[in-house]
Formats: sequence, C-alpha cells, structure tokens
Amino acid sequence: MLFHFVERKWWYFLFSALLIVPGVFFLAIGGLRPGIEFKGGTLLEISFATRPEDTAVQSFFSAHGHAEATVQGVAGGGVEVRTTEMLPSELTTTEQDLKTTFGPDTKITNSSVVSPSFSVELIQNAIKSIALASLLIVLLIAWAFRNFGWAAFRYGIAAIVALLHDAAVVLGIFAILGFFLKVEVDSLFVTAVLTIIGFSVHDTIVVFDRIRENLRLNPGEALNPVINYSIMQTLARSVITSLTVVFTLLALFLFGGFSVRNFALALLIGIISGTYSSIFNASQIISLWQEIEDRVRHRRLAAAT
Repeated sequence: MLFHFVERKWWYFLFSALLIVPGVFFLAIGGLRPGIEFKGGTLLEISFATRPEDTAVQSFFSAHGHAEATVQGVAGGGVEVRTTEMLPSELTTTEQDLKTTFGPDTKITNSSVVSPSFSVELIQNAIKSIALASLLIVLLIAWAFRNFGWAAFRYGIAAIVALLHDAAVVLGIFAILGFFLKVEVDSLFVTAVLTIIGFSVHDTIVVFDRIRENLRLNPGEALNPVINYSIMQTLARSVITSLTVVFTLLALFLFGGFSVRNFALALLIGIISGTYSSIFNASQIISLWQEIEDRVRHRRLAAAT
C-alpha cells in the first residue's frame, strides 16, 4: 500500500506553521531568556542546611541591590542564583549575610563570572557555525545530485528549509517556556541546536538519496509517485532510528542532572521535529518546487503559442 504523502503537503505545512508561528511571536516579544553565558554576570550555587523558599532568597538579593537576580532550585537542597556581575569583595560580604540570614551552615559552594565580551563572542561564533554548516550542506547535496543539473540545488535548499524549521520549533518552544516558566538558554542550548541541525540534515539526506536512486532506476517517472515510494522505503528506518535516540534523551531528561535537563529537552524536541520535517516537509518542498516550475513552463508555452 502506497501512502500519498505528497498529495497532503499543505496539511503538513499547516501543522508546521501551527508549531512555529506561536514560537515566533514569543521570540519577538523577548520570550527567549538568555542565560549567564550570553548576557554576562555571576552564577552562584548556594547550599543550605534547610532550604528556604525561593521567594525568601529572591528577597534577600533584592535587599542587597540585586533585584534582577533569578533563583532556581537544584538537586540536593540548594539553589542557583543568577545576577549581574559581582566583585570578589561583594561575594564575601554576600556569603556572610547569607549565613546571618539563613543559618551558619549556609555557604556559596561555587561561583562563576562570565564577562559580556565572552557572551558576545559566543553568539557570533554560534551564528557563524550555523551559516557555515548551511552553506556546506547545500554544496554537498548539490554535488551528490549533480546529475540533475541546476535542479540539484533545490535539494540542498529544501534541506536547509527543513533544518531551519527544526531550529525554529526548538527556539519557539523555549521562548514560550522562557516567557511562562522563566527557562533560560545557555551554551549547551547552542550545542543542542547545532546537533539538531546535523541530525535533521542526516535524516533528510537519507530520503533524498532514495529519491535520487529511484529516479535513476525509473527514468521518465513522475516525481510525486517517486517521492511517495521513497518515503515509504525509508519511513521505518527513520522512525526506529529516531525512537532509539528519543528514549535515551527521555531518560536523560527525567533522571539526568539539573544542569543537562534543558539540553536534553532541546534535543528531544529537535529530534522529533527533525524526523517529522525530513519525512513530511523536505520532500514536499521538492514536489512544490517542481509543480511551480511546471506551471510557469506551461504558461510560457501557452503564451508562446
């Protein structure tokens, strides 16, 4: 039984839009909350004999001139506090006041400072990495499909659109989480996005390679039936491969440490989105591109006659 994937392309595009548009809205209103690696500042890990309410810790830092501080609980009964940059002398005074307020067993177990210059460099390197990876992907896929002439570039561009779809889904969901749950993104999040891009392209290339082989074995065959058949051939492999990764990431998210939880969540969302886009979006873009070219060609022929 051959499932008609291509004929339902607009439903798949609509579903993708329903995922992306709300995320883009929250991105536009600043829902994506940059972590300390991006905006600079001080990260404190504080332990207590008896952990107080987060609001009490927030009030403490507000009273000490850091109303912008964010407080988040961590495993083991401690908290993480993110503030603007604090000087060593201020850290010493803060720890003494913490002991006075919350008990003598209270202590700052770890503190790290990230300068704004480092955060700017991190953002620039992330953008450069994504741009370079996208360019190389287009060239690689165009070379693999070089027998199709200039039409080979449509496969590379379709792969880029699919990976941008996956990146947009992840960024949008984290913007929503940041807006409502104050979830921040850090350097591990950038690593997750780059990993998602690689996984998305890998899965898309498998489908495209099958389309190429089927077109070579069936010259003159219409494109849409070839795409449908190629997706059916690779569907089980794509889903099973993704599920093995999803189960691993789900275990990491549920039972891993607090510091890697957002990283695992980003990868989990991205892998699921990447599997969806490689099956339901990338090849459909090729089909739509071909249909538009055919319509333009027919109109030109009609005008010429």
